[in-house]
Amino acid sequence: MSSTPAASVLFVCVHNAGRSQMAAGFLTHLAGDRVEVRSAGSIPAEQVNPAAVEAMKEVGIDISDQQPKVLTTEAVQASDYVITMGCGDACPIFPGKKYLDWALEDPAGKGVESVRPIRDEIKTRIETLIAEIDAQQEK
Repeated sequence: MSSTPAASVLFVCVHNAGRSQMAAGFLTHLAGDRVEVRSAGSIPAEQVNPAAVEAMKEVGIDISDQQPKVLTTEAVQASDYVITMGCGDACPIFPGKKYLDWALEDPAGKGVESVRPIRDEIKTRIETLIAEIDAQQEK
């Protein structure tokens, strides 16, 4: 297998503290080094949402060491897929990128019970994304 990732994916939400961190955690866990994973926010929070950390820990994925990062033009340019999760017009658009907008409930301020269904929806979407990336590689 080649050491070059099949694709590069950037997850973007406003605070880079919940949805995008969970998505990055799932993609890293499920795809391994086959996919380069980034996440960022248009207005990054101080820390990752503790309820998101707890919800991910329940499924065996540790995102507690992650820090919210600011969205940069360079991160978008370096990515094949840009997946937005409610960042609105703050996301720069570049030709040649595949943009997906995942309408997901914002876990900010919610307890782990409310974050679990968001986490599970993200996992389903990540599995579909991996299948799409793998199919592109087979062409």
